Amino acid sequence: MNNRFLLSLILGLLSFYSYSQDFTITGRLIDQEQKTPLEAATVVLETLKDSTLITYTITDRKGEFQLKGNVNLQEANLFVTFVGYQSYEKQIDLSKSRDQNLGDIALEFQVESLGDVVVKGRAAPVIIKKDTLEFNAASFKTNPDATLEDLLKELPGAEVDADGQIRINGKPVSNILVNGKPFFSDDPTIATRNLTKELINKIQVVDTKTESEEFTGEAGDSENKTINITIDEDKNKGLFGRVAAGGGTDDRFEYAGIGNYFDNDLRLSLLGSGNNINSPGFSFGEIQKMFGNANSISINSNGAFNFGGRSFGMGQGIVNSRNAGMNFANDFGEKIETSADYFYSGANSFEETDRVRENILPENRFISTSNSRNESNTDDHSANLRFQAKIDSTLMVEVLPSLRYFEGRNTNSGSSTTRNRNGDLVNNTRYDNSNERNTRNFGNRLTATKRYGDKGGFIRLNGNLNLEETQSNDFTNSETNVFGDNPNSILRNQFTDGDNNNNGLTTNLTWRIPLIAKKLFVEPQYEYNTENRTNTQLVYGFDENTQSYNQLITPQSTDFESSNRSHKPEIGISYNDKKVRAGISAAYVGRKLTGKDLLTDDNGSRVRDIDFENTFDALEASANLNYNFTQKFSLWTSYRLSNNAPDVRQLSPYLDVSDPINTLQGNPDLNPTNSHRLNIGLNNYDWESRSGFYSYLGASFTNDQIVNRTTVDDNFVRQTTFTNVDGVYDAYASVSYNKDFKLDSLKTLKVETRIYGNINRFVNFFNADQYASITKRIEPSLGLRFTWNKWFEFRPEYSINFSRTTFNRDFFDGQRFAQHNARLRTTTFFPEWLTWENDIRYIYNPNVGAGFQGDAVFWNSSLAYSFINDKALVTFKVYDLLNQNTNARRNATQSYIEDVQSTVLQQYFMLSFSYKFNTLGKKGEVRENSWWD
Repeated sequence: MNNRFLLSLILGLLSFYSYSQDFTITGRLIDQEQKTPLEAATVVLETLKDSTLITYTITDRKGEFQLKGNVNLQEANLFVTFVGYQSYEKQIDLSKSRDQNLGDIALEFQVESLGDVVVKGRAAPVIIKKDTLEFNAASFKTNPDATLEDLLKELPGAEVDADGQIRINGKPVSNILVNGKPFFSDDPTIATRNLTKELINKIQVVDTKTESEEFTGEAGDSENKTINITIDEDKNKGLFGRVAAGGGTDDRFEYAGIGNYFDNDLRLSLLGSGNNINSPGFSFGEIQKMFGNANSISINSNGAFNFGGRSFGMGQGIVNSRNAGMNFANDFGEKIETSADYFYSGANSFEETDRVRENILPENRFISTSNSRNESNTDDHSANLRFQAKIDSTLMVEVLPSLRYFEGRNTNSGSSTTRNRNGDLVNNTRYDNSNERNTRNFGNRLTATKRYGDKGGFIRLNGNLNLEETQSNDFTNSETNVFGDNPNSILRNQFTDGDNNNNGLTTNLTWRIPLIAKKLFVEPQYEYNTENRTNTQLVYGFDENTQSYNQLITPQSTDFESSNRSHKPEIGISYNDKKVRAGISAAYVGRKLTGKDLLTDDNGSRVRDIDFENTFDALEASANLNYNFTQKFSLWTSYRLSNNAPDVRQLSPYLDVSDPINTLQGNPDLNPTNSHRLNIGLNNYDWESRSGFYSYLGASFTNDQIVNRTTVDDNFVRQTTFTNVDGVYDAYASVSYNKDFKLDSLKTLKVETRIYGNINRFVNFFNADQYASITKRIEPSLGLRFTWNKWFEFRPEYSINFSRTTFNRDFFDGQRFAQHNARLRTTTFFPEWLTWENDIRYIYNPNVGAGFQGDAVFWNSSLAYSFINDKALVTFKVYDLLNQNTNARRNATQSYIEDVQSTVLQQYFMLSFSYKFNTLGKKGEVRENSWWD
């Protein structure tokens, strides 16, 4: 039956394809007077009926272009634009020939360029302006209620995945701007899923730059893109937003709302949301977010899975989260820009866990059994202000102060027992702990940039101040018993008063000296960093007589003070032009770490003689090269030599005995970690064939890596310190290819394939025995996306992950894994007011332990009905339709095997309602393909 279905599907796709025919149109653009080729002109092929974009391309250095596609049309319109020249149009008769060479097309110079290419009041669908790729929103057909995300999916070369991450011509988009300014937060989906198409005039794609880089004219990050959305002035006044709420079985709920007020340069946004379905961040309950972040997937050898924090058989507990925020932005004249935002996030969580672990030592084994119950509540407030002033045409100052206040409360209770391989009791522990913590943080970043001359020179001063204070109150009530030849019992009823402070300042001065105007520069820099920390932990025992905590326990208390100071002079040289961006730099880093314990007894004498000073000197270097062979094909490569000093806690010889069976002590003889990292990548996106090839290769080699060194005594008490190891490396490579097939004017098929591999070597210790492990992994994947107009979308994906780990010591067994992952997403818009979405994941792992399920299917589904002109939406959705989520799992590593049961989110059904409102511009009017004024 499955073979018949597959055959029917293939024949159906072939029948779709047979209705349309391939075509190829070539030609060359030249200047009418000079007869010279015109590079980077836009050539568009569109339908005659409604001017819908069929395909487009960009002319090469010779002015040549080639349009390829597959349609069942007999006629089409050719539309050519180039900034500074009059546009050109020609009707193409495809009935006579599907392969046509138009020869030379001469464009007439336009004496006065108005910026945008306009002919008879008409805007071109795609324009290249210097380093900006610009799309006209009205040129692309979408549903009437389309969002910015829906519109992006229709743009040539644009990709939007299930989590809202965007790529343009293969390069990731890191920022979303609205009329040149950030929209609310760092989460791009707040803009892409709430701004509607009817508001949008243009979509501009540029290299990502900071405000200071934009001011100085520096080259941006060509491997990351920024999207700027422009809104017409007549549509930039009013209120728009969306509210939603839902309720379901097992008392599950969610709610969300966002409101935005625009008045040209003035923008005010408010949002709020909450749920108890473990859905992180802000969302309107989209089916994609029911799985969490699909880009973050982890799979255990037991058949347990985790998608971006959403657990299936891994445990996470139940999280009740809440969010609220506001954003304000306004310009005061042409020289001053301001923005401010406030965001609150809070969560309550609950989790119970039972665990049985078999610990494997080189010459011994022991069994530990534990159970725990954890409840927590957190509240996090943050506020940010941005003030930018252009004092004159050469001087810009930017100030970004920030405030944060965090409160957290946690209770944790449980017990554990340890037995040797004969079943004899070795130790046990019971505990009932609670803690409260609050953190206050103030930060301020200052940037002052002064341009000089007209060759690209500038002087920039950066300052970054950070002041943080954390206060904590911990209550511990525990009993630890050690049995055997030297039995011992430790009872603790304690209160810990904690006070930590961290104050830091970093300053950086950069001087850019032009050697060749706007191309070759020398850049001397100097950076100074100072950081001072105090860490006070005063532990008091409970006095039965006074019924209070008043007995200072000095072995567990500390009053630690540390400093970290460094200075780094650096010299670099850089070169930038249209094809090449290159740079090289070298720096010297001098660092001094100091630390001492100031804790005193009742007589005022210091309890510990801990007072150390470590000095580290090192060289650092970096180099980078970006080369654009053509507008389609580019190469980038980078190298960096870096050094990371150990932190003060790793250096301090203080013995931490707060956990009687897990003690920790620093090592003052640690060396800095030294790392070499090399990366190289290729990016090739072909507009004509709508295909892209991307690859990258990277490797890092590390010496003096800092690792934990743990020993276990006869009573299975762990003692941990730190040490340096050499020979750590990591190498990785990826190759991917995608191509769009336009089957006909209604149906498209996109194919995406990728293969990723890596090998890493890690060095560690196992009960004082040093060992090295080498892990090799390769993961091929294939994905398809079939779209039939606006009615249906079918997206199957498959990947398999082969992994092998070997060890250089025979007390570990090697490990082999082969994990299969499949996903199917379908969306049906038929009739147009009814949307049915499915997101199905199948995971198979043949390496699970005995008695554990090796495969599972996770199916989320939703059915949505829209009405009131698509402003209102009623949605019925199901989480884990097949009820596959389990609270039992098995974990296996080289040092232990464990079985775990824990609290998980299980199947629920939910009904929700949402409503969109919009008073911007002309109410309810959508500028669908309205190219004519």
